[in-house]
Amino acid sequence: MRLRKHITVTAAVSAMLLAGLSQTGVATAAGIIPTTGSQHHAVPKSTPQWLGHARHLGLASAAAAVNFKVYLAPRGGIDAVKAAVAASATPGTSAYQKFITPAAYHKAYDPTPATVSAVRSWLAADGLRVRAVGQYNSYLQVSGTVGQAQAAFATTIQRYVHDGVTVQANTTPLTIPASLSTAVLTVVGIDSSPSKKQVQTAPSDPPPAGYVNARPCSAYYGQLTASVQADYKTALPKFGGKALPIAVCGYTGPQFRAAYEGTTKLDGSGVTVGIVDAYAAPTIAADANAYAENHGDGSYAKGQLTQTVPATFTHAADCGPSGWYGEETLDVEAVHAMAPAAKIHYYGAASCYDDDFLATITKLVNQNDVQLVTNSYGEPDNAVTTGSIVANEAVFLQGALQGISFMFSSGDNGDELANTAIKQTDQSASDPYVTAVGGTSTGIGSDGAITLNTGWGTDKYSLSADGKSWTPVGYLYGAGGGYSSLYNRPTYQNGVVPASAPAGRAVPDVAMDADPTTGMLIGETQTFPEGVHYGEYRIGGTSLASPLFAGETALLLQHAGHRLGFLNPTLYAQAGTKSFSDVKGTPKDAGNVRVDYVNGNDPSKGLLYSIRTFNQDSSLTTTAGWDDVTGIGSPTQAYLTSVNPVS
Repeated sequence: MRLRKHITVTAAVSAMLLAGLSQTGVATAAGIIPTTGSQHHAVPKSTPQWLGHARHLGLASAAAAVNFKVYLAPRGGIDAVKAAVAASATPGTSAYQKFITPAAYHKAYDPTPATVSAVRSWLAADGLRVRAVGQYNSYLQVSGTVGQAQAAFATTIQRYVHDGVTVQANTTPLTIPASLSTAVLTVVGIDSSPSKKQVQTAPSDPPPAGYVNARPCSAYYGQLTASVQADYKTALPKFGGKALPIAVCGYTGPQFRAAYEGTTKLDGSGVTVGIVDAYAAPTIAADANAYAENHGDGSYAKGQLTQTVPATFTHAADCGPSGWYGEETLDVEAVHAMAPAAKIHYYGAASCYDDDFLATITKLVNQNDVQLVTNSYGEPDNAVTTGSIVANEAVFLQGALQGISFMFSSGDNGDELANTAIKQTDQSASDPYVTAVGGTSTGIGSDGAITLNTGWGTDKYSLSADGKSWTPVGYLYGAGGGYSSLYNRPTYQNGVVPASAPAGRAVPDVAMDADPTTGMLIGETQTFPEGVHYGEYRIGGTSLASPLFAGETALLLQHAGHRLGFLNPTLYAQAGTKSFSDVKGTPKDAGNVRVDYVNGNDPSKGLLYSIRTFNQDSSLTTTAGWDDVTGIGSPTQAYLTSVNPVS
């Protein structure tokens, strides 16, 4: 499971997103405003990417309201912060792994009052009103009219029906006076498209509907095969001439630790892992403890699991909080399974809307309580509100300078073609300053060893009505990956990602088990026909892979004795070494047979049989070396000691 944003845009990245684009004239409701490259500077990534795929309604009324934020650039410019992050991640530099506190960051990089005053004056000159200034002078909250915004940004604002909603947005890049080109980082809100992360659940907040894994299922990979089923009148048909294994009931912590961590004595002591989702499951403490006690993960010590949440939650009708409860449950229990002694600090956003997530990760970074953070939400690159890309990356950069490592799940829709009509990666996994965690289909045998490790990508086949053959249904899901249209290829990928690969930041970086067919058993309070109570079920998605990798990396930090910050250069330096198992080739099994209860709870209404294949991830392929399904591969026990301890 991986929670996604609501918007599914199919537009390609517009050439107008390029920084420095100038115009000879901009049409507005008031006429032609002449501009020149010397007078104005285009705000990077400020033109909505969806314009060519929306229904145009005409000019917005000049009197219509606009509310937006102008984010201010760090003092010295964003490129100076990026250079400092690169130095902190480069061995041999004086700044290597020399991290700073939030106070030191703000002292060095916060915009000055003079910058705030200059931007305020420019906005006021066109009648726009600054209603608030964000903490640390990070942004100006601005309101006014369409006519005032058009004049200030030398653009035109028009109306569209986009994704079923009537919105207004600028049709050309927002421009600002050249004298402010280093002061303004980005602008968010002129494009009024709703941007939110969404899960398809009932728009309410009781515990989610109960689900129970059907029987038979296997305790470990390969325990049962379809040919030995005792509950079907005749043996199920073979697939490709072979009787396939029955899917596992769901792996538990001891199985994952045996598979990925081997015999290590490391347990995550002294490390705090951050988790960011929306809302907060009211039963998480009891559920996590029950699961840990049931499956040998170690009970939680007092204060080991903490939550930071807002005073009130919002937009419940839009976001479906109960769906986010399951996401938090998965993330918490997966991290604890890999690092039973690590602390977990959960941060819940007030809603699934973008601005609430940005506020939440900003709070996490400024509190500086965690050394790494896993995030299991996202959206296709071309659905992102353009300004939010830049605003979020600024927070990732601050976190990197403080030694915080960010991990994001890479997505669950493969190349996104079936979902959005174009091939693309997901955001924020595609950001070069986060670690994108892709997915594998993983078989863990009776001895805890990995017996199957291939790319997660699933075609589904259903059992025919006569029970004698398998009927193809089509592509179901798979790990997200590919090549971003938003970012250039980062230097740390050079020499690892094939030079012949398409341009752009390559996704993912690493991978761990994500296939729901080979997924994790988790425990959560749910609503069953007989009432509300705790229950357990198998689940997957790259939102399993990301917290698994975060938990394993917590052990790496414990061994190192210090933070690592921007992690990707360290990871790519280990590509092809014993720290990572290269995921390649054709799996030994074509897939597994999955059994489900028709009613989701018990066998009273019968059973459903299907085959879920392996390593068929849309156009993405698993190959030797880096690939667009599994990155450089899956971490091994050697990864846990791959960074030298602090001396």
